[in-house]
Amino acid sequence: MTTELSVLLVEDDIHVQLGCMQALQLAGLSVDAVDTAEAARTQLRPGFAGVVVTDMRLPGADGLSLVRHCHQMEADLPIIMITGHGGVSLAVEAMRSGAYDFIPKPFSPEVLVEVVKRALEKRRLTLEVASLRRALAARDDLSGKLVGISPQIERVRKLITEVADSPVDVLIRGETGTGKEVVARALHDFSRRRSAAFVALNCGGVPDTLLDSELFGHEAGAFTGAQKKRIGKIEYAHQGTLFLDELETMPTGMQIKLLRVLQERVVERLGANHGQPVDVRVVAATKDDLLQRAKEGSFRADLYYRLNVITLDLPPLRERREDIPLLLEHFLLLAASRFQRPQPQVSTQQLHRLMAHPWPGNVRELRNVAECLVLGVPQAVLGESTTATGPSLAETVDGFERSLIAEELKRQGGNIARTAKALRVAKTTLADKVRKYSLGSADGAA
Repeated sequence: MTTELSVLLVEDDIHVQLGCMQALQLAGLSVDAVDTAEAARTQLRPGFAGVVVTDMRLPGADGLSLVRHCHQMEADLPIIMITGHGGVSLAVEAMRSGAYDFIPKPFSPEVLVEVVKRALEKRRLTLEVASLRRALAARDDLSGKLVGISPQIERVRKLITEVADSPVDVLIRGETGTGKEVVARALHDFSRRRSAAFVALNCGGVPDTLLDSELFGHEAGAFTGAQKKRIGKIEYAHQGTLFLDELETMPTGMQIKLLRVLQERVVERLGANHGQPVDVRVVAATKDDLLQRAKEGSFRADLYYRLNVITLDLPPLRERREDIPLLLEHFLLLAASRFQRPQPQVSTQQLHRLMAHPWPGNVRELRNVAECLVLGVPQAVLGESTTATGPSLAETVDGFERSLIAEELKRQGGNIARTAKALRVAKTTLADKVRKYSLGSADGAA
């Protein structure tokens, strides 16, 4: 949020009003002052970008009535009560009526500033959450499925939009947890096939002896135990989409049969004497380099080239860190709704840790962290325990810098010169940082 938050001060004593305004303004805060509750009400609307500080005794309606009015208008609006009257019983009544805090007179300027700053921080977070919720609700379906503002995820969304309604088969490549099935479902949902079935099969989760029957089906009596005809996944996905995850684990024999289906659009059940025409779009996903596997002989090159017409490369989360805050907010909202729990506040320290984390489990790992935050379960990613303290700013920056350098070194094959050029730093500076973070030899090829 870019809107500057302000303080609305309601105080009829001109000397106290001027003293409070001066203390808050010296602290760098924006302040408006009125002398009645009625005047304050004219300035307050739901979503008010600030907090209210009000005296208890005012001409006309008192401060307690203003607290109740504000709480009824918007329960999350922080109201701070100041008064020299009433003692503990009035403080309790004010808090029950919705006041954020209670400051008895006389008070020091430091106390007022401290309480107001805490209230402003709470208000800022509340308004940011509301803004993000509106943004999530206003997004089109594709942006809601693939959350992010990074150029990488924008390119993925653009390619999905361009090819979703095409009958062409698609290969999705990405590390574990990058959202390959989410992309496959988006390709289905944004195509004319969306009214038919989306059929998913993890090739690595089915024993080799059963994979043939799972994919192609069988006729009654085709093998021992086959008492009746069974429709396979390919045939079941007729006029829809077949999603094959972990394609790299598919046995060679199955690869040959799948290639024939892709070429002829005919599936033959085990034990059948004729083929069954099928209209199916195949979306396959892999976390491996299938071309390299083809060169090594562990994956059929012809199947790779048949599927490689359209390839969607999903970036790992560490390469689109600018998406982490928005993804976290998205997953927190989903988890809070799912578990019927309040959405937790994420501190600046926690966000620093999340931004510096390498995310080996990618978006799936971040979603798990969000669910644990909602459930109040300590998370190793956040370094949370009952006694642990968070990292210093220097530690957070070092962790972030180390992960960026390590990832770029990996992309450049360990070449220091190319890595330095990509990161736009001097080669000697990069070499020093490689040694500092123990990222391997700093004498890489120039």
